[in-house]
Amino acid sequence: MEQKKEKVLGFDVDLITLKDAVMLLSEKIKNKQGVHVVTINPEIIESAKKNNALKKIIEQAQLVVPDGSGIKLALMFKGIRQERIPGIDLAFALLEMANDSNYSTALIGAKPEVIDKAAAALQSKLKNINICYKQDGYFDSEKENIIINDINNLKPDIVLVALGSPKQEFFIKKCMEKYSNAVYIGVGGTFDVWAGVVGRAPYFFRFIGCEWIYRTYKQPERLKRIYKTLPLFAVKAIIEAVEFRFLRKGDNNGKQT
Repeated sequence: MEQKKEKVLGFDVDLITLKDAVMLLSEKIKNKQGVHVVTINPEIIESAKKNNALKKIIEQAQLVVPDGSGIKLALMFKGIRQERIPGIDLAFALLEMANDSNYSTALIGAKPEVIDKAAAALQSKLKNINICYKQDGYFDSEKENIIINDINNLKPDIVLVALGSPKQEFFIKKCMEKYSNAVYIGVGGTFDVWAGVVGRAPYFFRFIGCEWIYRTYKQPERLKRIYKTLPLFAVKAIIEAVEFRFLRKGDNNGKQT
């Protein structure tokens, strides 16, 4: 399957549907090919612009999907219609596939009580799910090495890491250096939702691509961080889109005889 990509403020984003992403990852698992999936949003992009190590990780990721509505809008400014692929939806769709194909899954992150509830909720919904490993997100560097060795010994097919960005991206990079034949996805606060600790936005907010508004309403502490990022990101995305359309128009004119 050919992966089409487009730049968003210097970062490649895969132009792919949720269904095709799951199909692609299923093939990678079947062929024992490791994949780091980054669910990119404006906050991650702005963070990566200030953190060269994070920037390199994103650039080296095998699949970068547009999680944030801001990414979808940035592509739309360029005339590219791309569906938003929330990390939580991709992760669950992948687990549904794993449930049917007997693939094993490791869960890493969140509070101890949260990861236990999330695992129980998944086992209730997906009767054949094989959760071969779970570890909460409260560990030091010594414990981190033990976890990575555990993953290497168990060799799961899917590793979901809910440590928040950029910590989860750095952990995945380190883990893949030891064991690379798995699909790794950083899933942020997904376990909290699966555990029922945090409610997901109602369907209306998700449908219009404004889940972030609902999350900010529920978690006001996000407001300062988001409004430092989104306006600047929007301006940069519009400038990039104007340059993109101008250059494309120039190329088209140059081809005319």
